[in-house]
Amino acid sequence: MRTPERLRAMRAATSTAAGLGLAADDAVVLHDSNKLALRLLPGDVFARVAPASYGDAAFELDIARRLAEAGCPVAAPDPRVPPRVYARDDFDITFWQYYEPVGPQTMPPDEYAAALARLHAGMREVDVPTPHFTDRVEEAQRLVADPEQSPELGAADRRFLSDTLRDMRDAVTGRGADQLLHGEPHPGNLIAAAGGPRFIDFETCCRGPVEFDLAHAPDAVGDHYPGADRELLRRCRLLMLAMITAWRWDRTDEFPDGRRLGIEWLDQIRAARARD
Repeated sequence: MRTPERLRAMRAATSTAAGLGLAADDAVVLHDSNKLALRLLPGDVFARVAPASYGDAAFELDIARRLAEAGCPVAAPDPRVPPRVYARDDFDITFWQYYEPVGPQTMPPDEYAAALARLHAGMREVDVPTPHFTDRVEEAQRLVADPEQSPELGAADRRFLSDTLRDMRDAVTGRGADQLLHGEPHPGNLIAAAGGPRFIDFETCCRGPVEFDLAHAPDAVGDHYPGADRELLRRCRLLMLAMITAWRWDRTDEFPDGRRLGIEWLDQIRAARARD
């Protein structure tokens, strides 16, 4: 978030928490991009703050609550307040348990794979309507196809990225069994906490093959995940790379150093396609 919006979001979170009886004299920014992640002190509350226009906070909270109740390795809503979305000053605010990171946050591949397999096993027991992963691919395709949404993307790069999204979507669709997925279980969404690993950020949950989730994890994790389809995983990795590259060219994207990553990832996609 830009500085004025970030300050408003922090004030909205602390005042809302205080109104609910949570000690929130100070806010520490843990992550800042299109959404804001805060640690509120001294009450040790984890707050997620998003512009109300995003409209996905209730979806994320509901899925996380269900997964926590199913015993999945996830961050749970804060039990001290009702688990709902709190609206204030054009922001949607949700409150979660804070999990103190312990030890190195670079998790060994076997432990990462075991945590993801546990998450997927629990997700198979949770019945909740979610988009299909191809819906998210279509969002990326629409962004790439619209110069008004991605004005800095050159014509040749636009054609190449559009072709890659189409080709990799066709190569993945219909392969593997569909189930509920995290959507983006990359290392930034996995905390090595005292009570064991915890996945966070569930607004990207969708349905698809587990290889689509595995594609977001470090490459070595796939070597330890039971029953992973290697060829499907390879295709999913290229599809995932094309999708996150598309997001970096969104004119509203606030990901740190996003344009540089967009250029770098386009080069990586070209190299991978040349090897196909």
